[in-house]
Amino acid sequence: MNDSKAGAAESSPEPPPGPSPGPPSGTGFQIDPRYLSSGLITLILVFGQMYVGFLHDLSQLFTAIIAALAAELALGRLLTGRWLNPASAYITGISCGILLRSLSLWPFAIASLLSIMSKYVLRYRGRHLWNPSNLGICVVLFAAPGTVAALSEQWGNDLWAMAVIWVLGSVILWRAKRFHVTFTYAVSFVALAYVRSLMTGVPFLSEVAPITGPMYQLMAFFMVTDPATSVSSRGGRIGVAFLVALAEMVLRLLEIVNAPLYALFLVGPAAKVLDLKKSG
Repeated sequence: MNDSKAGAAESSPEPPPGPSPGPPSGTGFQIDPRYLSSGLITLILVFGQMYVGFLHDLSQLFTAIIAALAAELALGRLLTGRWLNPASAYITGISCGILLRSLSLWPFAIASLLSIMSKYVLRYRGRHLWNPSNLGICVVLFAAPGTVAALSEQWGNDLWAMAVIWVLGSVILWRAKRFHVTFTYAVSFVALAYVRSLMTGVPFLSEVAPITGPMYQLMAFFMVTDPATSVSSRGGRIGVAFLVALAEMVLRLLEIVNAPLYALFLVGPAAKVLDLKKSG
C-alpha cells in the first residue's frame, strides 16, 4: 500500500472530498485501514466504558455519530455525486462523542458537523488542513468553555486495557506505515514530561500520567496520524509529531486547558501548508 494513502484516518487519504481507493488489485485479500481504525476506536470506547465509565449519556455519543454520518453522506452526495464510505465519518463522530463533556446535546452535534464540513470548506490546494475531529472539538471547547469540557479520565488501575489497545493500535499503524508517528509522539511526550517536571517541580509520574488516558490514545492513534492532514515525507511526519508534543508542553506551562488538542490544532495545519507549498 502506498505510504501516503495509509493510516488510521478519519478523513479520506486522497485529496478530499471523495472516497479512499480500495486495495490494489492482485495483492490478495486486504482490509481497508478505515475499517481497522473503526474497530480500534470502538474497542477504546468499549474498554473505556467498561473500566472507566467515561460515557455519562449514550444519547450524546449517538448524536455525535449520527451528525457526522449525516453530514458526510449529504455533503459527499451533493459535492461529488457519490455516496461516500461512512467509515471515516464514524471515526470522527465517535471521537467527538468520547472527547467532549457537556450536559447538553448541541455541542456534540455542532462538533461533528463542523468536523465534517471542515473537510470541504477549509482547504488549500485541494487538500483540507485540519484533522476533522480535532478542529470541531477545539472550536466547541474554545467557543463555549463554560458549557463544554474535554475528556479527562485515565485508565487508573486497569492498565491491561490500555496495554491491549496500544498493542492492537501499534500493529494496525505498523501495517499502515504510520507507527513512526505515534511512536515519536509518545516518546516525545514522555521526554518532555520529564523536562516539565524539572521546570515545575511536579513529580514526573504526575506529568507523564495523562498519556495513559483515552484522550491520548485517540490523539496518538487517530489525530496525529491522520494521512489526509499529515505531511508527505516520513521525516516530516516525525518532525511534526515532535512539534505537537513540544507545543503541548509550552501550552501546559502556560496553564492552557486542553493543551494537546490545541497543540495539534496549531501545528498540524501550518505544517501541512508548508508541505503543500514545498511540493508544488
